[in-house]
Amino acid sequence: MLEILLDATVRAGTPILFATLGAIINERAGIINLGIEGLMLIGALSGFAATFASGSLLLGVLAAFVAAFIAGSIHALITVQLRGNQIVSGLALTMFGIGITALFGRGVVGQTIDGFERHAVPLLAQLPLVGKAFFNQDWLIYFSFLLVALIWFFFYRTRWGLELRTIGENPAAADACGIPVNRYRFLAVACGSGFVGIGGAYLSLASTPMWIENMTAGRGWIAVALVIFASWSSFRALFGAYLFGGITAMQLRFQAMGTTVSAHILQMLPYIFTIVVLVISTIRLQKGASQQPGNLGLPYDREDRK
Repeated sequence: MLEILLDATVRAGTPILFATLGAIINERAGIINLGIEGLMLIGALSGFAATFASGSLLLGVLAAFVAAFIAGSIHALITVQLRGNQIVSGLALTMFGIGITALFGRGVVGQTIDGFERHAVPLLAQLPLVGKAFFNQDWLIYFSFLLVALIWFFFYRTRWGLELRTIGENPAAADACGIPVNRYRFLAVACGSGFVGIGGAYLSLASTPMWIENMTAGRGWIAVALVIFASWSSFRALFGAYLFGGITAMQLRFQAMGTTVSAHILQMLPYIFTIVVLVISTIRLQKGASQQPGNLGLPYDREDRK
C-alpha cells in the first residue's frame, strides 16, 4: 500500500517539479512569470501533437520544450526588452496558453498514443519501499532527478550561474561588471519556460498519454506557489513537488476507496494546501528567512542607475 502510494506521489509530483524548476530559473534572474499554467498547456499540446504525428516520444519532448521556449520568449521580450509589467504579461501568457491550446487541440481530443514506459534501474529498483517509486520509472522522471542536480550545480558551481544570481540580486552591479543583464535575463526566461513545457508534456506523454483540454488543472499555479515554498532551491523544489504529489495521490486513492467524504472536497485538497504554503512562506519572507532574489519583479534600465 505505502509503496503504491509513494510511486503515485512521484508520478503526480513530476509535472509540478518541472514547472517549479523552470520558474526558479526565471525568478533567479529577477523575472516573475505567472504564465506557468499557460506554458504547461502549450507544452502538453505541442508534445502530444508532435508525438501523435511522428510516433517519436523524444520529438514530442523536444517540441514541447521549443514551443514553451518560444512562448516564454514573448514574455521575455515584454518584460526584459520592453520593461513591461511582469504580472500582467504573465497572466496574459496564461490566458493565451489556455486559449490557443483549446483552439488547436480540438483535432486531437480523445486521440491516444503509446506513452513513456517504465525502465528499472538494475539493483536499485529492488530496494524495499523506495525501489519501485524512484528507480522503476520512465525516462522523464529520471531526467527530472538529473535536472534538479544540474540546476543546483549551474547556480552554485559555475560562473554563468553566479552571474545570473547576481543579476537577480543586483542587476546594476552586474552591469557594472560587464555582464549583459538583458541577454542573461532573456535566455533565463526562455529556457526556464522550456522546462515548464516539459512538465506539461509529462502529462500528455507519460501520466495520461492523450490530450485533454485544460489537462494541467491548476498545476501551474501550484508551481508558482511552490517556488516561494522552496526558497528558490532546486532540491527543496523536489521535496515540495513530491509533497504536493503525495496530497494529490492520496486524494485519488481516497476516491478509489469509495470514501464518504465528498469528491469535491478531496479535489480541493491540493489547492487548500497551496494556500497554507503561501501563508507559511509569506511569514518566513517577512521574518527574513527566505532567499528571494533582491531585484525580483523589478525591471532594469541601465539609464536609471544611481
